Amino acid sequence: MTERQRSPEYLYRVAFEKLKACIESGELPPNTPLPAEKRLAAELGFSLGTVRHATQLLRDEGLVVTVPSKGTFVCESRAQPCGELHSRE
Repeated sequence: MTERQRSPEYLYRVAFEKLKACIESGELPPNTPLPAEKRLAAELGFSLGTVRHATQLLRDEGLVVTVPSKGTFVCESRAQPCGELHSRE
């Protein structure tokens, strides 16, 4: 069974794990903006809703923060809250 044939509930976890791996490996370094959700969906091969759910999980885990009108950014570390990231801009 391929990833695409599994339930949508599982697909957001796959997208989350892929993005988390990119963050933890340094492929997406701290303070770097994530690509737009539509672009991520196209690159990962998932629906926009699946990518949005995965992005929410990243926020919940403290891996990224979303700044209105600026984008979603990778946090420095989970130990260091990222709520003030870009707040001075």
